[in-house]
Amino acid sequence: MTVPPDLGRPELEALQLERLRATLRAAYQHVPHYRRAFDEAGVRPDDLASLADLARFPFTTKADLRANYPFGMFAVPREQVVRVHASSGTTGKPTVVGYTQTDVDTWADLMARSIRAAGGRPGDVVHVAYGYGLFTGGLGAHYGAERLGCTVVPVSGGMTERQVQLIVDFAPRVIMVTPSYFLAILDEMDRQGVDPRSTALEVGIFGAEPWTDQMRRAVQERSGVRAVDIYGLSEVMGPGVSQESGETQDGLHVWEDHFLPEIVDPVTLQPVPDGEPGELVFTSLTKQAMPVIRYRTRDLSRLLPGTAYPTFRRMEKVTGRTDDMMIVRGVNVFPSQVEEQILGVEGLTPHYLCVLTRPGTLDELTVQVEAAGPPDPGLGGLLAERIKQRIGVTARVEVLAPYALERSLGKAKRISDRRQ
Repeated sequence: MTVPPDLGRPELEALQLERLRATLRAAYQHVPHYRRAFDEAGVRPDDLASLADLARFPFTTKADLRANYPFGMFAVPREQVVRVHASSGTTGKPTVVGYTQTDVDTWADLMARSIRAAGGRPGDVVHVAYGYGLFTGGLGAHYGAERLGCTVVPVSGGMTERQVQLIVDFAPRVIMVTPSYFLAILDEMDRQGVDPRSTALEVGIFGAEPWTDQMRRAVQERSGVRAVDIYGLSEVMGPGVSQESGETQDGLHVWEDHFLPEIVDPVTLQPVPDGEPGELVFTSLTKQAMPVIRYRTRDLSRLLPGTAYPTFRRMEKVTGRTDDMMIVRGVNVFPSQVEEQILGVEGLTPHYLCVLTRPGTLDELTVQVEAAGPPDPGLGGLLAERIKQRIGVTARVEVLAPYALERSLGKAKRISDRRQ
């Protein structure tokens, strides 16, 4: 189904309740972790009388997934799992997720729905520059574009010179890529003397990392591409949990017939009303191989009424993650806030790195940022002043020559913590 079902809000909530009850029962019956967690919390699946009762059930965290590595969270026999994906595991064991054939088909449907919502249409050539392999981005985009009836160019990440050649030669209308790597592709176009606005690209579906509306404006002005956001995470499904409409570009509609979103206070962990900011929490409603109950994403957002799809609530663009937050002398700072200030200084580019050090007893923040041309130290002073006035912290700014920072081929690394 490449368009959302035509349901009113009451009908959608009735469907959610039915699917949520089935998901809780499957988790309790077939996943020992959930049986223990529910028992410890004193709840049973049959205690769910309304959607609001979900708040009585325990959260699932990345630590829970790692504690049950590799297949302990599966709700079906391993032989029924046709696909396994996993995180990189750079900070410990990877988090493993599994899919039945039905799960893979549902994922393809939701990705096709997402690409269509962004502006893609059957017959389009879609250039997929997300990484393939254990990362969910590449294959999720690939299967969804094929399901929509598009011609897929499965480039994956890297080989940036070749990316430009294929964009010029194959004339894709849609590109699916992380925003940071799209910037690297635009830089390579400039190096080769290719005007980014001369290509056939019209729609850019950007995900896998937070990016600001200021970044959107800069990318659109430079490339002529209509930049839209896609959201997902492997623990819940992969990309395609929510999608921004290419027509409205005003936040991402959550596909609530398959995922139930909540926003909780990241400190108290209590649910907050729609419209209030907090941490995103998701419960899957239709996953067979690995249902997830109240998964804490660590992403910061808020829920808003639907617009392009009125029945489905929107989530505001993710502005940061609770685990990406820097505390600099008592002030909470997110990389997206720094990026916003960088994009406000003409002559600087959105290629940057926040470096945390502790030369004495206090933390210090240094922002390394590339200039668009020959480095001008005066631009560093302007940026430092903006950060001080608008974020409230003192930062040292190093203005670097173009291409001084390593380019990201996937998710951009925005923080380097060198504190001792």
